[in-house]
Amino acid sequence: MAEAGLDEFRRRWREELALREEPAKRRRRSGEGAAREPGSRWSRCGAAPGGASAQPAGAAPGYFELAKSLLEGGECPPALAPPPARPAGEPSCSSGGRVPPAPDAPQPEHPESAGDDRLLEQLIRDLNEINEIPFFDIQLPYELALKIFQYLGRTELGRCAQVSRTWKVLAEDEVLWYRLCRQEGYLPDTTISDCSCWKLVFQESRAKEHTLRTNWKNRNGAVSQLQYELGNVLCDVHSCDGVVIAGYTSGDVRLWDTRTWDYTAPILEPMHGAAEPGSQPHVSFVRINNSLAVAAYEDGTVNVWSLMIGRDPVHCYQHNLRIQALALSLEGATIATASGFEVRVECPDEKGYWETAAHFEVQKLVNFLHLIPDAGRYPVAVAAAEDVVYLLKAESPARVLHSVYGQPVTCLDVSSKEAAFGVKSLGWMNEGNKILLYSLQTSQCLAALGSSLGDFTCINLRNSPPHLLVTGNKDRRVRVYDLRSGTASCSLYAHQLGVSAVQMDDWKIVSGGEEGLVCVWDQRMGNKLWEMHARHPVRHVWFNTHSLITANIPDEKSPRGASILDDDLTAHRRHRGIIYAYEFSMDQLALESVLPICRSSYEEVAGYNYNIGLAVPYDNI
Repeated sequence: MAEAGLDEFRRRWREELALREEPAKRRRRSGEGAAREPGSRWSRCGAAPGGASAQPAGAAPGYFELAKSLLEGGECPPALAPPPARPAGEPSCSSGGRVPPAPDAPQPEHPESAGDDRLLEQLIRDLNEINEIPFFDIQLPYELALKIFQYLGRTELGRCAQVSRTWKVLAEDEVLWYRLCRQEGYLPDTTISDCSCWKLVFQESRAKEHTLRTNWKNRNGAVSQLQYELGNVLCDVHSCDGVVIAGYTSGDVRLWDTRTWDYTAPILEPMHGAAEPGSQPHVSFVRINNSLAVAAYEDGTVNVWSLMIGRDPVHCYQHNLRIQALALSLEGATIATASGFEVRVECPDEKGYWETAAHFEVQKLVNFLHLIPDAGRYPVAVAAAEDVVYLLKAESPARVLHSVYGQPVTCLDVSSKEAAFGVKSLGWMNEGNKILLYSLQTSQCLAALGSSLGDFTCINLRNSPPHLLVTGNKDRRVRVYDLRSGTASCSLYAHQLGVSAVQMDDWKIVSGGEEGLVCVWDQRMGNKLWEMHARHPVRHVWFNTHSLITANIPDEKSPRGASILDDDLTAHRRHRGIIYAYEFSMDQLALESVLPICRSSYEEVAGYNYNIGLAVPYDNI
């Protein structure tokens, strides 16, 4: 559109608006509220049907032609001719005067003039020139305007959709709302062609998220106990994406899939040879990811199962001594074990055959062991052996990341780029226990956090939000540290006997204590939402948006004065430990909210005196 034509259109448009508002202002000033006489009709400038200012029939003003061209998307019409000169004494459009026709003159009807009025009013409503709305939705290509809108959030897009019809079409484009869904983490494994209305998907996801948060705060949902009576005492628990693995003193390894509420999951068979029943060693550690399950036994045996194949192990190897630490990569098939002064890394080759990828010798006994996620071609592990922290990379010798004599490491966690561990200070230069943050690329200390009198017992760096770190301490407090400022942004008095497990997300913290208490906290408000208590210390805490899994594992694997026999399982139930699964989503069936002990069937081999809530067949009718 030519700049001269656009300026002329705007100038005449403002004159028309001013001409309409002038009589109302005069009436308000004079206090007159009387209606106009039926026989007199005030004509607009340039659009009056009669009088001296009337134009010939069929000759629409130039700005009406320009308005038609704008609405139809055409080019600017030829240069507009200036309005004809008016006789002396006749008011002009710019002066704001109105010329009433003669009282006895007939009022001819011109449908074209009425259509021009409606056209001008429609243009005023759409473009709203008084608010200086830009014309880029008409001038710019659609793709370029869409590129500009991609920098807006959901609130800004909602406001832009109220500007005009063209902006509404732009603000509700599927590409923009699909991008917002990906940014918020809704339906990450979908493509833009999977849904027809991504704005509706975004709204439903936001509503579901709000419902889940409300259920978390009010503890609305279902809770179930995952127990295996024949396993005797619970030894270790781990979980990944709702799948729980547990090891027992009987040597059994059991799986549960809480995503489908499947409590008849298989028992993974060990590979110990032809051993007598009951003579299997205790399970020391268990780990699980999306494809593998690993269990380490007290006799140094490591069994690996594939979750896609079946109950039989796909790989097994042996250590000469008792295994002290076990690590499994979050994704892939890399396993690291520490036994004595030896650290061993196992992974399959390109053909799928398992082999030893790395073997390291350390100077002290390993207490903590973790595999770095997304390490690349060669696996990388971080091991804490008393007061020394090693960085172990395949095809390279072991490298000392941190070492201070007399300051043992009390907890360890790693992310893809950093490692955080708690250090206990001893001696006459006791500056307090600290959390040290190291860079795995440069092996330099990035920050020294806190100065506590108690030992740091647990730490969570991998699952914490960016630039945040949550820790638990023996001084009964849960602390959240801001890695950018190096200070504690939140400190909660949590557990009487010390904190044993902790995890957080962007708004809540879940902590477990040595006294068996599980607490859920609102991070921003700093208050406790609710708590649950069990007999044994909480050793495992894991949660996502809709579920929570906790494990109370006893420290005493062989209770004093107890003879755990196969025919007397009820006598020592309080010594076994327990796993709780909480589900906070509202789309669960009513039957699924009942405890598993009340959903048992009569197909069980043996029943016990406390299992009196069996569901009978006619309960489902």
